[in-house]
Amino acid sequence: MSHSVAPWVYDVNEQNFDREVIERSRERPVVVDFWATWCGPCRMLGPVLEKLVEERKGEILLARLDIDQSQRLAMEFGIEAVPAVKAFRDGRPVLEFVGVLPETQLRAFLDRLLPTAAERAARQAQDLEGANPAEAERLYRQALAEDGNQPAALVGLARLLLAQGKEREAEELLNRVPPGGDPGAEAERLNAVLLLRRLGQQCGDEAAARRRQEADPENPQFLFELGCALAAAGRYPEALDRLVAAAERDRKLAAEKVREVMVKIFHIIGVRSPLADEYRDRLARALY
Repeated sequence: MSHSVAPWVYDVNEQNFDREVIERSRERPVVVDFWATWCGPCRMLGPVLEKLVEERKGEILLARLDIDQSQRLAMEFGIEAVPAVKAFRDGRPVLEFVGVLPETQLRAFLDRLLPTAAERAARQAQDLEGANPAEAERLYRQALAEDGNQPAALVGLARLLLAQGKEREAEELLNRVPPGGDPGAEAERLNAVLLLRRLGQQCGDEAAARRRQEADPENPQFLFELGCALAAAGRYPEALDRLVAAAERDRKLAAEKVREVMVKIFHIIGVRSPLADEYRDRLARALY
């Protein structure tokens, strides 16, 4: 195998595969060349792949993996013959072939991995969300004009619209996001935000909910309503504190309503975050 000095062509092994292939493929496509030192066809394919990847100046990455040095990974990905090539996007394999292909077919293989115009616009928009939300919104809408079902654009635009208080349009976009992957997870999080806002509206404004709760501190329904109002405002630690207090005072309310709201908050703050773990345990004790 040749040894390119280009930063988008590099060697990987069992220790760094997740970081250098799986995680990096969430930003751009990563092609993995499974090869071996004793493999003659590998020495034919490798240099051509490197040349074609280098031509694309970082739009695609090439990771080289010696199967004799990483036998566990070779078994995990079902490598029975080399050279074998697998392309990863968004953390999972999307294209593959075995053997040596003509250069024209290799070019076509790589071209299938390049981002579409909609994907490029969505990526630009995501980079601009914090600094220039108006321009990000324009780019997300441009991406959806190119591809009305582009997942990253759907969730990105929905996220911006929620920040503007435009819940109805945001909900329509989120309903079009397919399940799975990072966009699906983000859509689930944003849908949780939507539900909490609606619950907050049903419970009234925070000031009124707080007055009711302070007038009757042990009332579980008033604690629940204040928790919903706080959750709708994005004040999740305070919300969880009131909600679990309501659950501790009324097991039926905990099972029917409190648990649903707390689970939605967990999706927003991170299901395995320390805060979620703490309050999940407290809810379990209240329920059981």
